This record gives sequence, structure tokens and C-alpha cells, in this order.
Amino acid sequence: MSSNLRINGDRLWKSLMTMAEIGATDKGGCNRQALTDEDKIGRDLFVSWCRKAGCSIRIDQMGNIFARLAGRDDTLAPVITGSHLDTQPTGGKFDGVYGVLAGLEVLRTLNDGDVVTEAPLEVVVWTNEEGARFSPAMIGSGVWAGQFDLQASHGIADRQGNTIGDELARIGYLGDETAASFPIKAAFEVHIEQGPILEQEGLQIGVISGVQGMRWYDLTIEGQPCHAGPTPMEVRRDPFQGISKIIQQLYALAEQHGPWARATFGDIKAEPGARNTVPERVVLAVDLRHPQQETLDLMDASFRTMVQETCAELKLEGSIRDEWNSPAVKFDDNCISSVRDATDMLGYPSMEMFSGAGHDSVYVSTVAPTSMIFVPCEGGLSHNEAENATLEDLEAGCNVLLHSMLDRAGIVTD
Repeated sequence: MSSNLRINGDRLWKSLMTMAEIGATDKGGCNRQALTDEDKIGRDLFVSWCRKAGCSIRIDQMGNIFARLAGRDDTLAPVITGSHLDTQPTGGKFDGVYGVLAGLEVLRTLNDGDVVTEAPLEVVVWTNEEGARFSPAMIGSGVWAGQFDLQASHGIADRQGNTIGDELARIGYLGDETAASFPIKAAFEVHIEQGPILEQEGLQIGVISGVQGMRWYDLTIEGQPCHAGPTPMEVRRDPFQGISKIIQQLYALAEQHGPWARATFGDIKAEPGARNTVPERVVLAVDLRHPQQETLDLMDASFRTMVQETCAELKLEGSIRDEWNSPAVKFDDNCISSVRDATDMLGYPSMEMFSGAGHDSVYVSTVAPTSMIFVPCEGGLSHNEAENATLEDLEAGCNVLLHSMLDRAGIVTD
């Protein structure tokens, strides 16, 4: 029976488009930032859909929503799935919300077929995954997994001074449940890839074996400010000379550790910032990533060495401030096998890959067996109002989610 079971793709698409109307932007995207009025409306809609599907609802102290469909033995640890409903200010229709509504579609499909699982199933909405309004990102799942302190997280404020705790209370999602992990048999998250690899390879499913480790730094290079005209190039102590050399070395480092290594420079600031003055100081944001922790550690060490040697050569002063360190994540072998087996059974073209972006599954994986499923998105574009995915690919990913969850939860056959 399970091998012939399929989700209703048209119903999934309709749910996605209905949710996309909440916070819809003029350019076809969504602005439904965490704990805003739009987020409340989206949450309320999700909860109403889950109640109609026969779910019980729990809300914890971080506003994380757990919609539970009972299994035959409701004392067993549940199999969970989910993602987030909040978006970037100029976000798309699918990032996060697809993972939530695909989970709901799994429950609806089981109801349609009168399929009962041995273990209960839960669909989760994690609070503030994006980090667009409140920093850091993924804070709802992070508190739940014990990575962040609850009270400190409640005190985090947006630019207007509104705190997470106050906003949870204001929109009615400051729950009574303790924001802490509980026994879970398996956790899955289905998501658009947010990159171009699956589309380029002509594949429908990415079987995700882990998440890249990520390290963020602020690199500061200091030199000597001087006039742009009279000062010869050979006597300058120009921070940009050091920065440019280090950037090229980091690009070469990423190529050396390819194809999965990444080096990105998303922000740069020169001080004092005068057009005709060699700057005294340049601050560069550096982002290094790799799915293998040992390789990321090597990249980190190489980065520090190149800064030291370059600054000594050019008579500059260099310092590195560590902004964020997210270790590489290796997902659970059994959960990966469930995704792989479901994909093969359903006949979808696929590849095994790593996630280049952070997801709630990063924190969930620290306390529960976890894996992820990717589907293509058009042009690899995400965090953008033009974000797009096809019904066929979204349906395929949801079918893989369905059978992965059934594999771990078990089906009542008597």
C-alpha cells in the first residue's frame, strides 16, 4: 500500500499560494517577517488547517508550533517534519513555508487514505528562522535544542526596540510548553535548494547528508592614511593592497578545496572613507564554508596565516574577529537511508549533496536523528521575490517526505 501512496500536488500548491497571499509584495514575493501581524495571520491559518486535519496543537515558550497526528501507539517518540513560515523582507513563496505545508500535506494524504502510523507524526513551525527581524537566525529551533538561553532570546530586540518575548505575547504565540527538546524518532525537512546545482544537473531530488560548516569573520587591516596624489605607490602602507591580496588568496584556497568550499566577501568598509585619501583602516566581512569540518579547520588556519604573512610583507597591521562559527553537520545515516530509499522507490532522478545554507535542521540534528530533502528552484534563486519552483518538483519532494516519514514511523497493517 505505501509504495503506491502519493500526495495531492494540486492541494499542496493551492495551500502554498493561499499562504503566499499573506504579506504578498508587489513583485510577487512575500514579506512575512517573524512575529509581525502577517506572521500571526500565517500561523493562525496553519493552525486552523492542522485542526481540520485532526491534529492537536502545542505551542512552546519560543512560539514554536507542534501539530500532532496521533499514531496507534501515541507513547512512541514521534517522527517530525517542518520548517518556518517567516520570510525575508523581500522573500519568496517557498523558502521555509514549503517545508511546513509539505508536512501538512503528508498528514492530509494519510487521512485521505485512512493510513495510520505506529508512531505519531508532528509538523513543526520554528520561530524566526530567517533572522531578518531578530538576530540571530534559527533562534526558535536553537532555544529548543539547547543552543540558546530562553530568557536571553526573549530579550532580543528588533531595530524598533520590540523584543521577541513581547512580540510573542502580542500576537498570542507565547506558549506554555517548555521550549526544550523531547524524544524524537526521526526528523525530516524538505526545502527548495536555494542554489543552482539540481537544476543544472536536471535532477528532482537532493538527498542531503549534511550542512556546510560556516565561519564568519571581520578582517581589519590598518595602514597609514595619506594623500592620493603626492604619495608614490611604492611607499604607501595601503590597507587595500593587503585586502586585495588576501581576497585573491582566499579565492585560490576555495578552489584548492573545491568543489564544495566557499569564500565570500559580502561587506567592506574603508575609514575614513574619503575619495582622495588612502584609508587608515579597511574592514572586510569574510565568510568561509565547507561540509567537512577538518577541511574548514584547515581553511581557517590558512586564512590566519595569510593575514599574518601579508601584513608583515606590506608593513600593515591585521586582526581577525570571529563573528560566528557553525560547525559542519553530518546527518543521521538511517534518516539519510530513508530519504534515499524513498527517492529510489519513487523513481525520481537524484544526487547526494550538502546544504550550503543553514536550516533549522542544523540545531534539530544536535538532539534528534535528522536529514533533509532538496528540490530545485528556478535559477537557484532564493531570498528574492522572484523565487520560484514547479508544482512537479514540489510534489516530488513531498512524496519523498511522505515515504521517508512512513519508513521511520511504521504503518499499521492489521
